[in-house]
Amino acid sequence: MYTNTKFPWQQEAVIRHNQHILRSFQYWTGNSLVNIEGSAEKQAQALFEAPFVLICHGTENDPILNYGNRVALWLWQMDWNRFICTPSRYTAEPMQQEERTQLLAQVKSQGFISNYQGIRISSNGQRFHIKNVVIWDVLDEDNSRCGQAATFTEWQFITGF
Repeated sequence: MYTNTKFPWQQEAVIRHNQHILRSFQYWTGNSLVNIEGSAEKQAQALFEAPFVLICHGTENDPILNYGNRVALWLWQMDWNRFICTPSRYTAEPMQQEERTQLLAQVKSQGFISNYQGIRISSNGQRFHIKNVVIWDVLDEDNSRCGQAATFTEWQFITGF
């Protein structure tokens, strides 16, 4: 399920990326996602195993997901290798993608937003409503934008049509 038989939090690139996610969240919101004590690897493990959803995509023209913790992988019904190769637009249904594009542009202009809610879709077509989502720009060591991340703890599966 994980590359090189290592869990994602054990991979140097993921550990470094997690540091960007943690620092950026604190920069924009003034809060911590997880306890920031301990080694960078311990922090990466804590993010991966956290009881909330955490996802991130890059800055490509058609952004590709580059991080999803265990809850995100479960919710979108993908393994790590598939998740990190998926265009992030596929997390929303086609009819929701324009709204999603506008939302991400708003985040880009403001740095972060909170209390977003919307409908998302898993890899096998399961729709779910997400609530109280925080979305923020991820900054690298030079404070250059290197992606956008989102976290939330509330979702509800949608059944029927």
